[in-house]
Amino acid sequence: MNDMELMINELSCNGQFPDFKAFSEAIDRLMLMRSICRKFGRELYCHRNLTHVQVTRELNMHQVVQCFDVDKRRALMQWFTRQGPFWEDIREHDSDDYIECQDEIVTDTAIGEVAFRCFKGNDSQVVSLTPSNWEYSPLQIYWKRTSEESLEIDVLNHFDTESLEKNLHSSAALIESWSQLASICLSRFVAITFSTDTFKSLLGYPFLPGVAQRIIERLEVLEKLKNSVDSSGNRTTEGHRLYQEHFTGDKAWFSDSSDTEKRDFKSELTFKHPGKDGSSLFCTMHGKIKTPQIRIHFTLPSQTDPELYVVYIGPKITKR
Repeated sequence: MNDMELMINELSCNGQFPDFKAFSEAIDRLMLMRSICRKFGRELYCHRNLTHVQVTRELNMHQVVQCFDVDKRRALMQWFTRQGPFWEDIREHDSDDYIECQDEIVTDTAIGEVAFRCFKGNDSQVVSLTPSNWEYSPLQIYWKRTSEESLEIDVLNHFDTESLEKNLHSSAALIESWSQLASICLSRFVAITFSTDTFKSLLGYPFLPGVAQRIIERLEVLEKLKNSVDSSGNRTTEGHRLYQEHFTGDKAWFSDSSDTEKRDFKSELTFKHPGKDGSSLFCTMHGKIKTPQIRIHFTLPSQTDPELYVVYIGPKITKR
């Protein structure tokens, strides 16, 4: 399946609700999120055993649902026990796949399934109940394939209707090729200056819809950053917030190349200047997609040049 898949994170319901009212409100939000998914022609997958999860300290979902009014109870039970769809029916990961999130093994859960699909290049995401300890995104997932090899990937987690609707809206036109991605990006990100060769290195690479979506997510941040610079080339308050959120810390989407890489790959990191014939740009700043290793090389707006140039999107250049 190449289309976006959305699955309920059953770990976001683990006995944390203080009372019936809090859970009832959480279920109303979840049902609204399902309606939003359907508005965009997508289903929200659940686990067959979802009604067995703990809701309060004493009661599981099946017990609590009996207290709902008859229409709400019927709609929920039909979704969770009969209609689905259930992600086990399309399951791709095995019980012996070692998948971890928040130092917890998430094999045999929706998070494990979604992460496995993302590792394969699918555009899969989770939806979490609130309040819970899953109110952040993206989720950092590790797949330990062998004792030596561990893959890492970020999974989008929706815990409010706004982020879900926005994401579905941006994915409404399903992208089916790198050339289609290129034309969408060129028309959509008007604040970014692309080179004529920006997407060239992707064209010979196998198309992965999940990677296409992650490229768009990173270009969205760069577009916002370009629009958060004042006339003197200085970042606004919003620009500083974006930089802090996406360029700093262990989970940063963007970073600079190391001094060693700058020295060893100097010619590979030098690109034709999109705005000046005969000139070149040394572009060491890059956006990262971890699995597979795709990089987006760009320049940041400065006082000497207010443009944001994206000169390369393709496989990692500084591979040893």
